[in-house]
Amino acid sequence: MAMQESGEMYLETIYVLSQRSNYVRAIDIGEEMGFSKPSVSRALGLLKDEGMVTKDDDGYIKLTKDGEKLAKTIYERHTVLTRLFIGLGVDEKIASEDACRIEHYISDTTFNAIKAHMKKYGRS
Repeated sequence: MAMQESGEMYLETIYVLSQRSNYVRAIDIGEEMGFSKPSVSRALGLLKDEGMVTKDDDGYIKLTKDGEKLAKTIYERHTVLTRLFIGLGVDEKIASEDACRIEHYISDTTFNAIKAHMKKYGRS
């Protein structure tokens, strides 16, 4: 089953937070995303049921192997698309916001073509 955009956003956020700190808590995710504690709790429950995250006895959230793989994919899409848009002259904030929307819907074929194009022309 394909992951919904909101689930991908949570995974990406957990991945980014885990790059900053070894310990990611639900409250950290909520603060980063601007979501309420109940919303985060519900989303984490769904991600746990899908085998994307685990939560230890101390309440720390970790990505599973599958969760990390998907999170890295989404994060790569975000960073590559953001760089592309900035390279086209789009303001950094708008470029990041647009990349965030597109990263969930762009096909692998199109994304790989963008990466190849950027590599070919020295923008990777």
